[in-house]
Amino acid sequence: MFRIVEKTELAAGIFRMRVEAPRVAASALPGQFVIVRADEQGERVPLTVADYDRTAGTVTIVTQTIGVSTRKICALEAGDALADFAGPLGHPSEFVTLSPEALRGRRYLFVAGGVGTAPVYPQVKWLHEHGVGADVIVGAKTRDMLIYTDEMRAVAGNLYIATDDGSEGYKGMVTGLIRELIDTRGKRYDECVAIGPMVMMKFVALATREYGLKTTVSLNALMVDGTGMCGACRVTVGGKTFFTCVDGPEFDGHAVDFDEAMRRQGMYRTQEERARAIAAEREAGHRCRIGLDK
Repeated sequence: MFRIVEKTELAAGIFRMRVEAPRVAASALPGQFVIVRADEQGERVPLTVADYDRTAGTVTIVTQTIGVSTRKICALEAGDALADFAGPLGHPSEFVTLSPEALRGRRYLFVAGGVGTAPVYPQVKWLHEHGVGADVIVGAKTRDMLIYTDEMRAVAGNLYIATDDGSEGYKGMVTGLIRELIDTRGKRYDECVAIGPMVMMKFVALATREYGLKTTVSLNALMVDGTGMCGACRVTVGGKTFFTCVDGPEFDGHAVDFDEAMRRQGMYRTQEERARAIAAEREAGHRCRIGLDK
């Protein structure tokens, strides 16, 4: 069992948990993920590592209440325990393999959307600890949905905020802010890392392609099993098939077939809707008969 040391609601339906997992914390690196189960009957949920503390032996995850399983995880409180917390899994971010000299010579732009801001944070923090001040764009629909802005300011070279409704920072999409930074403010970058909703990453990659700017995206949202056995996270990159969980989760954004990835992301929508209905029936104290009646 893995005890939840601390729980914080970052925004409506978005929770941060710091979990006791010394062995995971000892070897975790930016870009990797863990498999979490709320209880013995729970679904395996892949979550990207949002931070880790090797001294304290804790790993931080951020979860949004979208489906039945994530709601079950988010219902737990500090002092409760998760049944499983396996990892770290997946390949770490490419830049962790670079020498300090190579790192300091590169200019990074991170683009984070919604809950994707959480896994961007350990990457920017790692670069900061190695003498690199990366620029960061954090995007959300409205200021009430922004997360990790204070934490990001502490480690980023520059933090830029974009909200769809203009309630904070730049009014509009993150792609518009990318163009403003490059075209109007004269910013130049060697690499862009984008993590967020699939459609956001698609349009970030389309925008950066125009500038010939290398772009890395994280496809964690596609994963189901997390070990390569189920095949649900297959993705086409450069015309070849890869498994997000074992070959990624980070890939060349200019080579990813995003349209296929978004279709695959919706494969289990019917099953999730059925699971929600069953959960609602149980909460109401009724025996669910969905799928039983002819």
